Amino acid sequence: MDKTLLKGLMVLEAVTDVEHPPRTVDELAAVVGLTRSNAHRTLQTLIHAGYIARDERGGGYRGTVRLFELGARQLAQLDIRKLATPLMQALADKTGETVHLSVLDGFDVVYIDKIDSPQPIRAYSMVGGRAPAYAVATGKALLAYQSDAYIDSYANALVAHTRATLTSLEALREDLKRVFKQGYAVNRGEWREGVGGVARVVFNNLEQPVAAVGISGPLDRLTAAQVKRFAPEVVGCATAMSHGLGYREDLQRSPGSGAATSAVRSRRSQ
Repeated sequence: MDKTLLKGLMVLEAVTDVEHPPRTVDELAAVVGLTRSNAHRTLQTLIHAGYIARDERGGGYRGTVRLFELGARQLAQLDIRKLATPLMQALADKTGETVHLSVLDGFDVVYIDKIDSPQPIRAYSMVGGRAPAYAVATGKALLAYQSDAYIDSYANALVAHTRATLTSLEALREDLKRVFKQGYAVNRGEWREGVGGVARVVFNNLEQPVAAVGISGPLDRLTAAQVKRFAPEVVGCATAMSHGLGYREDLQRSPGSGAATSAVRSRRSQ
């Protein structure tokens, strides 16, 4: 193991910690656990490589735009569908139901990937197809992390598709609170008669909800007991996708508790 490289990476992480202002050599040495001379030497190497610069205003050190360039190139290589495929297949194998990967577009979800159930009776959908977000599990999983203003702006779009569709803003809000608290969404025949689903949101490295993964099938199979049984599998699949996108879940907080969703969280908990 190259200890010099590890020291450099530790210093780099400490320098780019957004929770703190630019740190001095002494502060960095204390945080990383190096001697002052070691920290100074490591900083000089990183400055020479173009990853760190001296912050003239406070006398500390900060990351440079080169770090952003590296991160941007890495993010460009992350195709969520490529990442999701083996995880979706594993979920399909465990549940025997159709698996969908969806993204939010306005008040709809768009299916960007799908694995069909091997069973003769299954949920009908197609990649590239749309569904009303408030009436399907993947859509509700994503809507639970949108602001109240976002939900309110689509109040007139709430129309019935089945007898189970939530058509009042108050009922939808209550359902989204429940989704947020329990960590997954459930569709009980709200889009298609007799077809239900279970889904969980997927976060990126900025703690933003970028997609949702879920299972769909006939309500005859997706009974309340089966939903309870499969929900942990769906949550585990979505969590693995989130981690693959760089989401670093802090065990001391719930998913989605970063700056992008903290305001939503506070309202949903009321």
